[in-house]
Amino acid sequence: MEFLFAPMEGITFALFRQIHQMMFSGIAEYYTPFIAPDSEGSFKPKYLKDLTADRNYGLPVIPQILANNANAFNITAGKLQALGFTEFNLNVGCPSGTVFAKHKGAGMLTDLNFLDRFLDQIFSESEQKGYRISIKTRMGVYSTQEFPAILAVYHHYPLSRLIIHARDREGQYQSEPDLPGFADALTKCSYPVSYNGNLFSRNHLNRLLACAPGTESVMLGRGIIANPALARALSGGEPLRCQELELFHDALLEGYLQGGLSPVFTVERMKHLWYYMHCMFSDEKKELKFLLKSKTLPDYRAAAMTLFRSGKFCAENCFRDNIH
Repeated sequence: MEFLFAPMEGITFALFRQIHQMMFSGIAEYYTPFIAPDSEGSFKPKYLKDLTADRNYGLPVIPQILANNANAFNITAGKLQALGFTEFNLNVGCPSGTVFAKHKGAGMLTDLNFLDRFLDQIFSESEQKGYRISIKTRMGVYSTQEFPAILAVYHHYPLSRLIIHARDREGQYQSEPDLPGFADALTKCSYPVSYNGNLFSRNHLNRLLACAPGTESVMLGRGIIANPALARALSGGEPLRCQELELFHDALLEGYLQGGLSPVFTVERMKHLWYYMHCMFSDEKKELKFLLKSKTLPDYRAAAMTLFRSGKFCAENCFRDNIH
């Protein structure tokens, strides 16, 4: 089984990717948080900084682009190709209301004729410039029953990979993934296909494989943020240990500080991580509340240490109902 690391806005920056690869095994590709260029192909310099070779040495990184303007996508891909990247991922799955309203991400699925024209332009450019394009998609806007028509559009193009988040846009992250719909799509694709959606434990993976036994690749998102050893565990390796999670946490915290992030912003960034990691600790609402209310670095360190030393850690706690 091949494991891909999903892009997670505000979390999976280069430092996170570096530390994760050093400490945990099993990830074939890391996808970056999306780059959203304007209509002229311009975007914030921080995105280029996050993708420089010195920050990603030895990492299998695929930049993700969020755009509904073909020229903007092509210009962005050209800038990233100059950094040495040879594959880019198009985001056709983000369900955010702000993104959707701009007809980006899953919003592109509202007009399949437009999507077809857009793909024709970016794949024509990719063939000339010699880079590859993969797509991460939802299965529809209002229903996953829309997916056969969407898939028919994708079949026109030489995708390097199709990553299917097996929900419609309306389902956000709460609805049950459409495993039969994914299984049906898997049999109809000639290019590599990866599954995404609600993979938090071996039981979830087994359920997927029972429905779609031909699945050879999955993308892990919220589950691997909560449990950074998830790919190892799903491969039959050891489950995450509390000490490992603490070492990973501390390496990230110190890395942000050494990289010049202020203590205040470091605390906020680490609290963002606990939005996912808190599910690994049962019955620790009081300690977690103290952590999330912390404003200073010393208070945050004290609260985090209390959680790690609580004895309430359990690697099996990482389930969907615990990650809202």
